[in-house]
Amino acid sequence: MASGFFALLDDIALLMDDVATMSKMATKKTAGILGDDLAVNAEKASGFVSSRELPVLWAITKGSALNKVIILPIAFLLSYFLPWLITVILILGGLYLAYEGAEKIYEYFFPHAPAKKVEAFKELSETEILALEKGKIKSAIVTDFILSVEIIIIAMGTVVGEDFWMQVMVVSVVAFIATVGVYGIVALIVRMDEAGYKLIQWSDGRNKILQSVGTLLVKALPRVIQFLAVVGTLALLLVSGGIFSHQLPALHHAVDFIPSMLLDFLLGLIVGLLCVFVVNVFNKIAKKDKVTQ
Repeated sequence: MASGFFALLDDIALLMDDVATMSKMATKKTAGILGDDLAVNAEKASGFVSSRELPVLWAITKGSALNKVIILPIAFLLSYFLPWLITVILILGGLYLAYEGAEKIYEYFFPHAPAKKVEAFKELSETEILALEKGKIKSAIVTDFILSVEIIIIAMGTVVGEDFWMQVMVVSVVAFIATVGVYGIVALIVRMDEAGYKLIQWSDGRNKILQSVGTLLVKALPRVIQFLAVVGTLALLLVSGGIFSHQLPALHHAVDFIPSMLLDFLLGLIVGLLCVFVVNVFNKIAKKDKVTQ
């Protein structure tokens, strides 16, 4: 009886060791897109009033966790019964990511009139500001959903052929890391300035080291956010372009003289700009229809 119990414990230990090893491999393969996820979500989680940063980030984190809960069982079922549908979902997600990235570039070169933005902001009530906040949270969760699909699909690719429950455990570990790890780092980034102010207060003008570090953190935050905004935009285009290039293997042979990263960026940018063009045309047609009505 005792020997059987210890044998069971030994089997469990071996299983967990295998899970840890495969999870490490899967995390390495998804490291690039996890970095993209961090950059994109750090950029989306910034820009709020200081007192609202953590509540907003917590709302996005809960949405991200719910995304994983929804995606995981569906991904396992689709990979078993309808593997071709995963490819379709990947491409649709790639189109959305490409549109998001290209739209940011388009708005940078063709911005809206700033005066109108300021006037509109002044007229907003507290309820309307909260509604805008909810809109940004929703946008962040939608983007997280698409990136989560990519992360989970890539992680599943590392455990193809393994036992079903092994797949479940390994991919679930990666999904957990993608939520807790990424948003934990995002929380540290967006609270850099608060940490800096605390250090300055603690220094009380006497401790030069604390004061210098605190000042550095306060001054560095805007730069970090600007940097992450650029990285986040590039990440959207690189991830989407990577999806398209992997679905078109013949393209690699046709343009093998172009570095893969540059090819992914160009594909993401071209497809994204086409999506922006189509959406803008559709919006103009919709506005004309409203005017005529």
